[in-house]
Amino acid sequence: MLAIIKTGGKQYKVASGDKIKIEKLDGEVGDKITFSEVLFVGDEKSVKIGTPIIKSVVVEGTILATAKDKKVTGIKFKPKKRYKVKFGHRQIMTEVEITKIA
Repeated sequence: MLAIIKTGGKQYKVASGDKIKIEKLDGEVGDKITFSEVLFVGDEKSVKIGTPIIKSVVVEGTILATAKDKKVTGIKFKPKKRYKVKFGHRQIMTEVEITKIA
């Protein structure tokens, strides 16, 4: 069974047993989480496509860890003004294991 869920402004393709890293979610390690915004559910035999979401389907998962992701850097630069700034950001990510698509 395959599903496409929406969380944190992004869409993720998941199946039972998958481990995904998504933007920070509230909760402690070991807590159960449900994703109610399911856009697509299907397998080889049947397919359900939401308009825009499927209300009868819920994807459940368990929080495995919360940590910072790799640093993303950027530069601001203005020519002929002696202005140059380098900045960085580390987003907090939550690792979730998908347990059930129901």
